[in-house]
Amino acid sequence: MGRWSEIGRRLRYTGHLLWRSAVTPMLGTYQRPPLVMPDELGVTFIGHSSFLVQAAGQNLLFDPVFSTWLILLRRQRRPGVRVRDLPSIDIVLLSHAHMDHLDRSSLRRVVRATRRRSGRAPIAVVPTDVSDIVRGLGFSQVIELRWWESYATGDLTITHTPAKHWGTRWIMDGHRGYGGYFVEGGARRLYYSGDTAYFDGFQEIGARLRPEVALLPIGAYTPDSYRAVHTSPEDALCAFHDLGAEVMVPMHYGTFWLAEEPLEEPLPRLLASAERLGLGERMAVVAEGGTRIFRAAGRSLEDRQEAGSASAV
Repeated sequence: MGRWSEIGRRLRYTGHLLWRSAVTPMLGTYQRPPLVMPDELGVTFIGHSSFLVQAAGQNLLFDPVFSTWLILLRRQRRPGVRVRDLPSIDIVLLSHAHMDHLDRSSLRRVVRATRRRSGRAPIAVVPTDVSDIVRGLGFSQVIELRWWESYATGDLTITHTPAKHWGTRWIMDGHRGYGGYFVEGGARRLYYSGDTAYFDGFQEIGARLRPEVALLPIGAYTPDSYRAVHTSPEDALCAFHDLGAEVMVPMHYGTFWLAEEPLEEPLPRLLASAERLGLGERMAVVAEGGTRIFRAAGRSLEDRQEAGSASAV
């Protein structure tokens, strides 16, 4: 009886989340991201787990989701950057097949916009057994990677990294891969975890790849059972410590109602915990549409934040 009671409670709460996401006014404004120099690393937060990263003269998109609706779930904050305000995209990196990370409609729009702007289509990099979902969307090439496999292009090397999550898009396709990405180029080393729980793999990633900037998720951790596949703010700080990175950029919060914690809870909780641990100055919070620009100064990283320019609706 207790099991069925819990299932009923979850179903009722899911219905409440869907209703609340549908009727809550959407917040946020659009920005145009600034372009950075080839010897700089630019990190623009689009929202949720979507980023524009400029590295070694190339433009990368991580898990780009621009749609308002993901089937029944409505976003609560606008994307910080619109597709039409993006630069031409060279590579789209997709961490797994979940719909809040791999949105076919958004990918089509990115491909079309890049074709119009540059006359060519971007490359897609995906985990194993995910290529069938993105084929036919117009990418010039689709590259599948297993954990620890790499793809090199120009001055960039992209390595697919382990995670503790799962890759199912529908009910019967649990064979699909998942994971994060490490990007090295122009003397900048960036790690994007994708969705993951805390696990000892962060220590191995840190030891093998030595990331400088770590993009880590901090939301969708309530009830506590969700931490089997997601990180709480405190878990993310443990991951940051294990990675040995210099700067952490938080993600996976504030855009979609995916769990029971309030949307506004993860970021203040992260910053409070970071302050208690003496890590406050190493948290690089980027607002939607904002850009953090990192450049090396000797052995340490210097960074500055730019808000971007307003984009007319």
